[in-house]
Amino acid sequence: MRLSRYFLPILRETPKEAEIVSHRLMLRAGMMRQEAAGIYAFLPLGLRVLQKINAIVREEQNRSGAIEMLMPTIQPADLWRESGRYEAYGKEMLRIKDRHERDMLFGPTNEEMITEIFRAYVRSYKDLPLNLYHIQWKFRDEVRPRFGLMRGREFLMKDAYSFDRDQAGAVHSYNKMFVAYLRTFARLGLKSIPMRAESGPIGGNLSHEFIILADTGESEVYCHKDYLDFAVPGADVNFDNIAGLQGIVDKWTSLYAATSEKHDAANFAKLPADKQVSARGIEVGHIFYFGTKYSEPMKAVVAAGDGSEKPVHMGSYGIGPSRLVAAIIEASHDEAGIIWPEAVAPFHAAILNLKQGDAATDAACEQLYRDLSAKGVEVLYNDIDERAGAKFAASDLIGVPWQVMVGPRGLADGKVEVKKRADGSRELMSPAAALDRLSR
Repeated sequence: MRLSRYFLPILRETPKEAEIVSHRLMLRAGMMRQEAAGIYAFLPLGLRVLQKINAIVREEQNRSGAIEMLMPTIQPADLWRESGRYEAYGKEMLRIKDRHERDMLFGPTNEEMITEIFRAYVRSYKDLPLNLYHIQWKFRDEVRPRFGLMRGREFLMKDAYSFDRDQAGAVHSYNKMFVAYLRTFARLGLKSIPMRAESGPIGGNLSHEFIILADTGESEVYCHKDYLDFAVPGADVNFDNIAGLQGIVDKWTSLYAATSEKHDAANFAKLPADKQVSARGIEVGHIFYFGTKYSEPMKAVVAAGDGSEKPVHMGSYGIGPSRLVAAIIEASHDEAGIIWPEAVAPFHAAILNLKQGDAATDAACEQLYRDLSAKGVEVLYNDIDERAGAKFAASDLIGVPWQVMVGPRGLADGKVEVKKRADGSRELMSPAAALDRLSR
């Protein structure tokens, strides 16, 4: 992509309303724009990151055996009346009426709707287990939306819902999501720690939040230091191995880890001093089992082997891809801007023409741009006629992992300079070597 033909409205000044790092950097880097309180438009650069996060989330959900679908954002209120949550949910739910005066709502979550879909089609325990998920925009009317995407009103959510014949099956479904979440966050360049958590207004009695440590995190968390060195399950993990998955979950829940709401100071104090980690954390995922909380009142039952009908056991599993964009920035940035993990970077490399209009640098940049593009490398070519310092600052701000600086002095020696954004290291090499390095 040529920057001269791209839409990248970079801001030189930080907007006054931006209170935290991710909010400031996303606005400055031209990734999003606020349209109303807690409601943001994703601009092209931000959308590229969001789409890459969605792709990884999808791959790991599919790997675990979950099946993708898509439910509507507007839901009939009658479904929520069946479960008893319509009045109980509170003002966070945006309640509306259609032109026929029917009560509707902008969905904050989808337990009721997925239960209604399930009961319409599934009749036998032989059709279980089943896990359905979708990635959909949701709305919760926060009383005080703030911190950009970290606490917005409209947000993108991956929510999955499992259905099992009994509690034992539901625990295995829960474990599948537990392991899938560990893999998802690791692939996003994040070290997540599962911590026992409250289940909130949705209810439930088996619940974990997945927390990443970040200096700018929203709350205090406490954990055993060894979690930081635990190996994440590989791509070959067998999601049908009940004992194997339980072993992974047991390991990842064997040491102390708690959010501030669940923190037990006395138990934490029993850890060796050099194993105590007290830090700020950001929630990036939440999973919970809630049994028959929805299936009983909504009569989502299946025929058991003995001829009776029993309500199914359910679980719910959420990841917020739009929130993850901000969380990754909170965990990975410096004074100059964003440092994207390569898996989610909007572009893999940036070519900086340090003397636009010079025949030699123009030709070298064009050739490198064509060669990288031909090899499938996502590259942003800064072909704007502006000073080199501005190009350096913009490239650091948007966080592209690799920068290739092409200037007359280096080209005279047959070299370009390649910079790694993550650590600032630089190396002079030939354009051919740069092509090889960036296309591996």
